[in-house]
Amino acid sequence: MSSWLTILRRHRVVRASAAAIFLYGFAGAATSPYQSMIAIRELGMSDRAYAALALASSVANVLLAVAVGMISDRFQSYRRPLILVSSFGVLGYGLVWALPVVPVFVLATLGPLALFHALNSMLFGNVRAHSARFDAEEARISNALMRIMISLSWVVMPGAVGVALSGQPSMIAAYLIAATVAGGILLTVTFWLEPDVTPDTPATATARPALHDLRLILAPGLLARVLGVALISQMLHINSAVLPLIVTGPAHGRVEDVGLLVGLVAVLEVIFMVFWVRATRHLAMTHALLICAGLYLVYLAGIALATAPWQVYLASCLAGFAAAGMISLPISYLLDLIRDRPGLSASLIAVNMFAGGALGAGVFGLGTAMGGYAMAAVISGLGGVAGAGLLVALERGRG
Repeated sequence: MSSWLTILRRHRVVRASAAAIFLYGFAGAATSPYQSMIAIRELGMSDRAYAALALASSVANVLLAVAVGMISDRFQSYRRPLILVSSFGVLGYGLVWALPVVPVFVLATLGPLALFHALNSMLFGNVRAHSARFDAEEARISNALMRIMISLSWVVMPGAVGVALSGQPSMIAAYLIAATVAGGILLTVTFWLEPDVTPDTPATATARPALHDLRLILAPGLLARVLGVALISQMLHINSAVLPLIVTGPAHGRVEDVGLLVGLVAVLEVIFMVFWVRATRHLAMTHALLICAGLYLVYLAGIALATAPWQVYLASCLAGFAAAGMISLPISYLLDLIRDRPGLSASLIAVNMFAGGALGAGVFGLGTAMGGYAMAAVISGLGGVAGAGLLVALERGRG
């Protein structure tokens, strides 16, 4: 761990970005677990309307993340866009808390908060923009460190908010907590982040038209790689959907078991992300992803066959080990796809989250129609292994 601490000590941009993304995770963890409950039970949205809003906000998040990434690359500025999007977090969360009605909730979700969530990919892009002065090992560790900070915030925050607001007639104060945290992000990126690095490349090399950047994203080879990563990511989406249903159903567990299992896996993810960073010193990243996907397939098959809670707990130990790689490694892989465009390559993180969620929704529908939640889990695992295999084949072909 000394090398991890050395990076934090040597590079102010990593320290500030890690602090900002930790707070970003706090804001999401304070509201996401309670968002559907607030929208449907407290504000009165219908199930169908909330589902449509969730889909629309995902699309808006992807489009805004790509747009902000393109703008950042074009003007070679990452700190100023980060200040802008973090301020919209304060605005969006604050609006929902101050005016808790459906029109304001919808407007804030599709506008300010969709832009605020571009912060996630932009912070990775900001670190990448400064990584020219990092060695290869430092660049690899910095990406994993950033992802660990998000996981740590999710270990702590949901339970803390639940305890703080227990017994209250409304959970809307979660949005006040998130607005306050977003204010902390704004202060962090404004006063702690280093000024933008001026690239060594000629100005003409960075003044390409926006259409050129769009063509980079739409290149068949890049889209195939994003598809491969999304097929891996959809396993995590499927697990979040079927785990509670299997635990409280065929495995005969209780609701409390679901929370304990999620916490167990989150802690294991933080621990084993360090392992996977070290493993990729000697193992190709695509091969590491194939191993992780294969192990996660075993986990999903395990919970599909579970008939008692202890079996799910045992399988979850394997899930934590595999998920650590599936969460952290794709970030470095995606950031390397467009090397001279840190903002645009970072926006692929948002694209992957959307594509993984969409594929997961399709797999869930297909699997449950064919044979229930267990079938959905198995089909998801097979799809993830296929995605990892696609990445291995693509990189072998490029080599």
